[in-house]
Amino acid sequence: MAGLIITILAVIFAIFLALSRPKKKPVTVAPGIIEDTLKRQVAYFARLSAEEKRRFQNEVDEFIRDIKVTGIKTVVTDEDRVLLAASAVIPIFSFPGWKYPNLNEVLIYPDIFDDTFNLDEANADRNIQGMVGSGAMHRMMIISQSSLRNGFANKTDKENTAIHEFVHLIDKTDGDIDGMPELLLDKGIARPWLKLMLEEIQAIKENESDINPYGATNEAEFFAVASEYFFERPMLFKEKNPELYALMERIFRQSPVTDSRKSHTTGF
Repeated sequence: MAGLIITILAVIFAIFLALSRPKKKPVTVAPGIIEDTLKRQVAYFARLSAEEKRRFQNEVDEFIRDIKVTGIKTVVTDEDRVLLAASAVIPIFSFPGWKYPNLNEVLIYPDIFDDTFNLDEANADRNIQGMVGSGAMHRMMIISQSSLRNGFANKTDKENTAIHEFVHLIDKTDGDIDGMPELLLDKGIARPWLKLMLEEIQAIKENESDINPYGATNEAEFFAVASEYFFERPMLFKEKNPELYALMERIFRQSPVTDSRKSHTTGF
């Protein structure tokens, strides 16, 4: 009995210490820096209406406060935080209030790395720009700082590594990263989306598509690669891939070309 009482008192004391310990303040970025970075760096932001821009800035600010970002052998700048947050907000912007339930922390490496997170420049296998963690790295994302920055600095390519990885996280919400984001697929879209994906992957393999060849790796990579293109170069994407563009409009519930965005209440 005495032992039980001592154990209970020890637990109560531990809880008291945890509650009395000062909480670490969330990292913040000044609103002026957020707005300035978005205006200078994020083409998607420029296409929004004034009201949408205010909401986008608020969602960027929320992401920065909610998600821990850690630099590994590098210094994470305020601009890095804004670009990362913008990458997270862009694909889910038509789902107000949506949060990433499978993300607690983002690790930012200075450059590309290998599958053991090795940064040695002499390593020939060092070719990964970003990845979604699994196993011990569950609820984490790892991304190259150089790739994060280049994704917004280059205005003429079709690539954005950070958007790519956040699309993987969206895809993973239903449990599998398989190119079929079930929680985004309205009734009736799933079958035509799968059919078109398989057709486009085959077109890539036959050199009959302008989509990044990496998209032919599997359905999950196709979805992420096509999403990069959809958000980075929407007009070109619509011109070259009209059927695919139309389906992705329905998946993301927005059209980056026409700026027609609809607010939806979802079950996320």
